[in-house]
Amino acid sequence: MATIEDFKKLELKVAEIKEVTEHPNADRLYVITLDLGDKTKQVVAGIRASYTKEDLVGKQVIVVDNLEPAVLRGVESQGMILAATDEAGVVVVSPVRKMKLGSIVK
Repeated sequence: MATIEDFKKLELKVAEIKEVTEHPNADRLYVITLDLGDKTKQVVAGIRASYTKEDLVGKQVIVVDNLEPAVLRGVESQGMILAATDEAGVVVVSPVRKMKLGSIVK
């Protein structure tokens, strides 16, 4: 079981999706450029079956900012976009109103 201290280690922030491209080596993945206000990051996300590129560009999402980078099918991912999954597919977690980029989620 995770403790509140475990949760506090995660840096969850509001980011805006600036660019989306198909992953060159995976049919289910996108390579996404995120703007966090003070920096940009690249993440790889398995949401291609649920979203078009046009649906995502300009959308604000919640990202784990301090996740250790990982290489997914040959492309580096520098964070993780939060999403929920059910039988209808994947939905990214997004603020209900526009937020300042880099705002901390707690």
